[in-house]
Amino acid sequence: MELKFSEIYSKREKKKQLDFAFEIESFDFEGEEIKATKPVHVIGELGLIGSIIELTVHINTELEFLCSRCLSSFLYTVDIDAVEKFTNNKEYNEDEDIVVITDDRLDINEVIINNIISTLPIKRLCNNDCKGLCQECGTNLNLTTCSCNSGDVDIRLAKLKELFN
Repeated sequence: MELKFSEIYSKREKKKQLDFAFEIESFDFEGEEIKATKPVHVIGELGLIGSIIELTVHINTELEFLCSRCLSSFLYTVDIDAVEKFTNNKEYNEDEDIVVITDDRLDINEVIINNIISTLPIKRLCNNDCKGLCQECGTNLNLTTCSCNSGDVDIRLAKLKELFN
């Protein structure tokens, strides 16, 4: 969804309700391809305060990730609130909370996608109890157990292990 500053400033209404959905293409995030399994649904409000446009939205979608431990695919629900302020008035250059747009157009979809990316977890786990993969044979330990020897001890602690034998 694209907005024009000139149209917003010229209207008498100071607020506009937003309720729309859009598809996002898969994107690369920290070396992993992330796919949206359903459209991004946005509900919110666009308000004009002086020369500042305030965008207050609730964002909902579902993304498909690979687990960082077991490499299984899982769905991650994004359900966030976001508030962004924009202006094309260059006097606000030093204010960190207000984004100054040099063009007359503002792409809301791009703003929404950036908010989604900023809230993605650093370590993506299918669940908090994920056991990961066996270091010896690569078996997914969430699904089965393996007969590999998991008694490896750090060489610096080998003498301590001998005390327990």
